[in-house]
Amino acid sequence: MAEWSPSSWTQKPIKQDVVYEDLQGLKDSLQKLQKLPPLVTTQEINNLKSSLRNVALGNAFVLQGGDCAELFDYCNQDMIEAKVKLLLQMSLVLIWGANKPVIRIARIAGQFAKPRSSPTEVVNGVEMPSFRGDNINGFAADLSSRQPDPSHWGLGHVITPSIKEQYAKTVNAVKDALRFMRTVGIDKDRGVETADIYTSHEGLSLEYEQSLTRLLRHPGTAQSETAYYATSSHFLWIGDRTRQLDGAHVEFFRGIANPVGIKIGPSMAPEELVRLLDVVNPDREVGKVTLISRYGAAKISNFLPAHIAAVQGSGHIPVWQCDPMHGNTQSTPSGVKTRHFTDILSELKQALEIHRAAGSFLGGMHLELTGEAVTECVGGAAGLTEDGLGERYTTFCDPRLNEKQALELAFLVAGFYREESDD
Repeated sequence: MAEWSPSSWTQKPIKQDVVYEDLQGLKDSLQKLQKLPPLVTTQEINNLKSSLRNVALGNAFVLQGGDCAELFDYCNQDMIEAKVKLLLQMSLVLIWGANKPVIRIARIAGQFAKPRSSPTEVVNGVEMPSFRGDNINGFAADLSSRQPDPSHWGLGHVITPSIKEQYAKTVNAVKDALRFMRTVGIDKDRGVETADIYTSHEGLSLEYEQSLTRLLRHPGTAQSETAYYATSSHFLWIGDRTRQLDGAHVEFFRGIANPVGIKIGPSMAPEELVRLLDVVNPDREVGKVTLISRYGAAKISNFLPAHIAAVQGSGHIPVWQCDPMHGNTQSTPSGVKTRHFTDILSELKQALEIHRAAGSFLGGMHLELTGEAVTECVGGAAGLTEDGLGERYTTFCDPRLNEKQALELAFLVAGFYREESDD
């Protein structure tokens, strides 16, 4: 392959690029970023990579979740605590169900840029740039706010009684089991008061990622052993719209030492998937790449088996993760975007069954969720209907599971794994 550098992506065609009119402002902002310290450490990145290797080998499970698009306003104690508590609660349930350690990765602290199906939209008869996330422009529907601005970056849950009771019973049962203590890794030096939670976001804005990519020493190695780390986050992924083999995003991702994800959907040909793995992971590190499948409940059975077979035949051993959110987005008759809980659950269950039939391992799930009591996805134990979506519909992009729905989903997925182990 051609020689790689943090800037070699600039020589490739790029999708979902942002055009800034203020070129000097862009240059100034990037120079500021380049002088800032890393947001994460190489030790943390490599700890995650080691954990994901265990997931790829079938010895652990990864729970990844958070907002579709973060806003800078979300950076407050209450909202962060709500997300973290929800992930911890869900992971406890999944440990009970899968009898495996759970690796927690939050979509947080960087999910400020979003790809869009169209660069512009018409609001009240006025065509303007689409909202691309707080890192790029503003949400307010006016031309001034929507102009890309390079200086723009600058368990207290209310749980339904039935779920709360079920959760309490599970915790008590888990605490009584010695296998739980071994699975979580609790010993005399480390107690239940600590837990690893990693950060992640889509690596969409390559100018931003390049500015925070540093040549750093591998932990525990000689000073001469270095690699390029994207220090904006522990884990980055390539979106379904930006995974072109000859594109800028694949070029950037092939050179960083972080574990990386790749979204795959119905438009991905099996042979293209293998070629993509060869480019991004030429040394075939086990678990280096997480394949995040997003087909939709009605399509998963048509595409996932062929993708699994192609990867198995290639010799690559990735983490397989199911994203049951993006393929199941639909609109109500009034035009409100939503997702149905039954579709989300169906895609997860089908993914588990398809992997099991193929002798593969579904190692995780990738969810858009929030610790807030929003009303954005239909269904679940609380029985939210389309008529109730307007009660607290606060997302700025795609609909998210609320805390009740997310915890219920964790119980149901845990039940699938319990049934599997019983078989």
